[in-house]
Formats: sequence, C-alpha cells, structure tokens
Amino acid sequence: MNILVTGAAGFIGSTLARRLLERGDRVVGLDNLNDYYDVKLKEARLARLRAYPGFEFERADIVERERMARLFAERRFDAVMHLAAQAGVRYSIENPSAYIDANLVGFANVIEGARRSSVGHFVFASSSSVYGANAKLPFAEDDNIDHPVSLYAATKKANELMAHSYAHLYRLPCTGLRFFTVYGPWGRPDMALFKFTRGMLAGEAIPVFNRGDMVRDFTYVDDIVEGVLRVMDRPARPDPAWTALAPTPSSSNAPYRIYNLGNNQPVKLMRYIEVLEQCLGKKAKLDLLPLQAGDVPETIADVSRLAAAVGFKPATPIETGIGRFVEWYRSYYRV
Repeated sequence: MNILVTGAAGFIGSTLARRLLERGDRVVGLDNLNDYYDVKLKEARLARLRAYPGFEFERADIVERERMARLFAERRFDAVMHLAAQAGVRYSIENPSAYIDANLVGFANVIEGARRSSVGHFVFASSSSVYGANAKLPFAEDDNIDHPVSLYAATKKANELMAHSYAHLYRLPCTGLRFFTVYGPWGRPDMALFKFTRGMLAGEAIPVFNRGDMVRDFTYVDDIVEGVLRVMDRPARPDPAWTALAPTPSSSNAPYRIYNLGNNQPVKLMRYIEVLEQCLGKKAKLDLLPLQAGDVPETIADVSRLAAAVGFKPATPIETGIGRFVEWYRSYYRV
C-alpha cells in the first residue's frame, strides 16, 4: 500500500512508519519539524526512515491549506494515518492558539485532502484526554465526553466529530484511536518517563504531580503501533446494529469507528517511578506537587471493542517497556 503518515518525525509516527516500511508498504512521511521539542531528535528519527527505499519525506505544515491540497492532488494514498498535532495537555494552557491551528485547522486540511482524493481509510489519533472529568472507570468508547478539562482534549473531541461528519457526508471511512499514555524508545522529551530519566541521571528532583497519587494506563509504543496497523488494514464500515433511536458515539450508520488503544493494566505513578529506579540503578528525588490544571487523576482503558474488532490488545508490562526505554536513552545520549 501507499500510505501517508503525518507527524512522521514524531514519536509514534516514526515508529509506525518504520513498521510499515518493514512490511513492504511505501510511506510518504510528512512533518514540519517544529521546535516544540528538540529538532535533532526528530531528525534522528527521520534518519532511520531514510534508510528504507520505500520512504519519502515531505517537509510541510498541515496548517498550510494550499500545500495540503497540492499534496493530495499530486498523489494517491491507500490510507492516511494522521498523527500530526500539537501535543501536550499543559502546553495547551500556555499556548492555545497552537492547538486551534494544528489540531483544528490542520486536521480539516488533511481530512479534506483525504476526501477529495478518495483515500481508502482515514485513521487519526485521538486521546484518552477526551474523557475529561469522567469518574467512571475504565473509560469506554460510549461514555459521555462532553466535559473536557483541557483545550487539547477539546480539540481531540472536535476531531472525532469532524471525522464523523466526513464519514456521513462523503462516505470516507474514518477510524479514531484514543491513545492512552504512550511511552517507549524514541519518546517525547516533554513526557513523564523522559523527564524522570533525565532528571534522575542528573541527580535532580523530578516533578511528581498530585503528590504521586496518579494512575495511568501506560501503553508501550510497539503495542500502539500494532493496534494502528491492524485497524488501518480494516477500513471502517457502517454498523448494522446502530440506530438513531439509541445512538452510540463509537460507531455509526456511516463508515466510522472509535476505539480505545491502551494497555488495560493501570499502574500507580509511584510504581512507575519505582520500576524506573530499578532500571537506572538510582533512587529518585521527588518534588511532590499538586495536581496540574488540565490533568486527571486516573486513566484506565476498556479495550474490549478493539480486541473484538482486530483480535489484539496491548499487553507489554511496564517492567519490559521501561527497561527498553532506559536502554535506548543510555545509548542515544551516551550516558
């Protein structure tokens, strides 16, 4: 297949692109290489992809409407995996306009290009953040998500609604994946595991929000990618059981699906830090802080629908995943 991966220099995007190339697909990777975090890390991820003859890189910003229209007019893609976005819950409080531009305007440009060029399947990254103020656990796809607690979460819910309208109006097969706290080698420096590792190796106190009373459904990146691949190969179809008298938000009479993609093995944040201490051979100094605006205390994924649909659910334990991250971190940064 010929596949467009937006955000190809990113953590998940580069890992997914590599898997696609290894199985024989052709990949056009698109990224604007912005400086939200270390551009050298993004370039290093791209360098791994450039070694494959089936990879082609397009440096472009999804906010540029004419540029995106030209890309889709000049090429034909069997599928699009849309990962490009402004990430980060806390940064959305500081710089909301970046999220409006990338996550709303940019999303619209990419899905419109997919529609106009008759892409076979439009898959996009949503987030567990959409569950917002929900207290019912585990989070399930048909839960109400009308109370986001960050602008980032609001933009991801908007993406799901925009995709449904395209699936309904244009019969564009669309699948949204709500990722749960992804971690692993080649990860993002703004995420907890990266910050903790860097701080602990430097002998600095690490920031622990809500004084450590947090639970997360930490999901290893290879499990995320496996889930994405299986979903991508099964374009969304109308749900024959869906009814307008009792509508469910995760499916539709249009070719549209929403799935949780999480580990379904919730871990206390302090246990996560304990495993990292074991892998690094260093004790952490903790800077215990209050819950940050936009954060939620717990995230747990119900992945039964994903398992039923594609025969897969994430299962990598944090002991394995953190160990692999630490091995990569020491090698990449030579520490």
